[in-house]
Amino acid sequence: MDCTKLNDIIKLSKNILIISHVNPDGDTLGSMCALYSAILENFKKKCDMLAVSKVPMVYNYLPNINIIKSLDDIDKSREYDLVINVDVASFDRICDAGILFEKAKFTVNIDHHKTNNGYADLNIIEGDASSTGEVLCKCFEVMDWKINFDTAVCLYTAILTDTGSFRFDNTKSATFEYASKLVEKGVNPSDIYKKIYESDSKTLVMFQSHCINKAKFLYDDKLAYTVVYRKDLEKFGANDECMEGLTEKLRAIVTTQIAFVAKEMKSGWTKFSMRSKFADVAQICEVFGGGGHKFASGCTIKAPVDEAVKIMLEEIKHREI
Repeated sequence: MDCTKLNDIIKLSKNILIISHVNPDGDTLGSMCALYSAILENFKKKCDMLAVSKVPMVYNYLPNINIIKSLDDIDKSREYDLVINVDVASFDRICDAGILFEKAKFTVNIDHHKTNNGYADLNIIEGDASSTGEVLCKCFEVMDWKINFDTAVCLYTAILTDTGSFRFDNTKSATFEYASKLVEKGVNPSDIYKKIYESDSKTLVMFQSHCINKAKFLYDDKLAYTVVYRKDLEKFGANDECMEGLTEKLRAIVTTQIAFVAKEMKSGWTKFSMRSKFADVAQICEVFGGGGHKFASGCTIKAPVDEAVKIMLEEIKHREI
């Protein structure tokens, strides 16, 4: 990891923009806010932060999250000295913010997805890391940056969420070591866990119950999937936040080897969220231009939802389950 070069370029840059990926999760938001806080602490420089889609309310406790800008708030003609993407596996995941990335004098890509093809001037990609938050922990150590309480809360959130509370296969001994150091900075694991995992709305619970109730099972229940139509969201008054964790609930069924949720999009296309216990779902998603992790990936198929599900099922049929 060339973290020394990151330190040098931040030192030289007068205006910096940090960008999270579309449909932001705890890792991209925690990493963005952690980097903002760390740069402020170590260089006394304020950065701009940009989320290209709505920030889930569950992360409102993150320090400085209230100053994150949307695409409507930012001057798209501006040329930044430095633009940093965090947890952005592929360039298209920053959507219309791509213009700001391309105009920047220098670009950085900090990530942990093995499918990331290194699209920036400086690419800090650790495919074996649990999360981008863990990549930043390692980088901050290498650069000897001070980590204050705000930074620690953000980093812990990033690691906690992308490891599924330290349950997923991406959790290694180094993950616990970094988490321990963050707790030493004052992070309260119980408090953050409750904020993220014990703050579900009634709408979310009822909507997900509906989706799980109409799930379908194939191959002796080894494959579980459900289809979310726009009418389902409208029926419950649910939003994209209510989709969070739905695929994991299907994977949690003892017989399930592969689980997916197919969501009907406004564009008429279909978004897939895939999870597995053993199968490499990243390979499946890559067929359709997506990707991610071996056991947790996603993609979009440019077809109406029912047709897209048939296409996905046909692709899965050729795989070992």
